[in-house]
Amino acid sequence: MPTAGVEFAKVSYTLPVGADGPARRVLLKDISLKLEAGTTTALLGRSGSGKTTLLRMVNGLVTPTSGEVRVAGKATRDYDPVALRRGIGYVIQETGLFPHMTVERNAGMALELAGRSKQEIASRVREVLGLAGLGYEEFRGRYPWQLSGGQRQRVGLARALATDPMVLLMDEPFGALDPLTRAEMQTMLRGLLERVGKTVLLVTHDLDEALYLSKRVVFLAEGEVAADLPATEVLRAENPHVKDYVNAVHRVVPA
Repeated sequence: MPTAGVEFAKVSYTLPVGADGPARRVLLKDISLKLEAGTTTALLGRSGSGKTTLLRMVNGLVTPTSGEVRVAGKATRDYDPVALRRGIGYVIQETGLFPHMTVERNAGMALELAGRSKQEIASRVREVLGLAGLGYEEFRGRYPWQLSGGQRQRVGLARALATDPMVLLMDEPFGALDPLTRAEMQTMLRGLLERVGKTVLLVTHDLDEALYLSKRVVFLAEGEVAADLPATEVLRAENPHVKDYVNAVHRVVPA
């Protein structure tokens, strides 16, 4: 499937009446961003700043209150929802693997639902498990409970790539991992993304992870874009939101 760009055109989102008390809470305000095909963009910001809501608009899990999201130049509302989601890989923190299914079935589930042959599924699962750093013969018959946290996350990544998606969405994919495993996963992912060339939107709270994996970093604050910078400029930026984030992460310990 061809890699596609993503565009947010004056996107806003307000919670429905009654979902957040008597007042309607505005989560996102006039977000306009264009993600070029084949690039990796990181979204950073405080909890509640709207990062995951914005991410979930790309695959139609959240519908903007106003504005529109475009994938490959076409508004998401004009896609068949099933076709849109099959064309977008989605990786989450807890992987969402089915505990009663083997690694092979978990990784190939989207292909199975799409009616692909068993031979085609096995061939593609072998390929994507290899991309994620897992040997097919060694891991195909294991169940999620027989895997480490990092291995489960690799299966989740393989599953997201199985349909050769246009876009890859990643929502805190390594947030539950210990620092050493997280670093290993980041190294693996960086190499993988260079090979597959997907358009990636990565939500993370980890500044160093964002700088390591992405070429562009977008900071959200109170539902708005507070900064949009090349990753190489973040650490020396004068924007107060960015400086606060950098100083919070890279604190100097008093002597």
